[in-house]
Amino acid sequence: MRGLALAAGLAGLVLALACADVVLRARTAFREGERHFLWHRDPAAKKAHFDEELARRVRALDAAKASGTMSDLEHAQRISLETVRRDEAVAESSLKLAYRWYETAADLFSTPSNPWARRSRERLIEVGGLWNAERAARVR
Repeated sequence: MRGLALAAGLAGLVLALACADVVLRARTAFREGERHFLWHRDPAAKKAHFDEELARRVRALDAAKASGTMSDLEHAQRISLETVRRDEAVAESSLKLAYRWYETAADLFSTPSNPWARRSRERLIEVGGLWNAERAARVR
């Protein structure tokens, strides 16, 4: 009898942890969607974010070059690659990424029911319409 109670308690604990994990993942996905949606509204903030990431990576590459572990040619090539990555990230549609993050929270992390998945479903409608308009404008 005692073993059965222990097994039931452990099963309940595992279920509670799994539910907490799903809710936290939904919150993270919702917040990522919010970040990309805010970047749609403020493209300068998006560019500043990726410029700072580029600067951080260039500092790391400069340190590697200064320590002698990287040649001048490799340093130049890797800086060029990081610059292209930054440019692609800035050019990527913030609405598309917001939609995908909201979709992730609403679809993959909706059980158990949680406020993040509900809010993501609401945002999907708004962002989906804006993203469709953005895609239609690009086709023209």
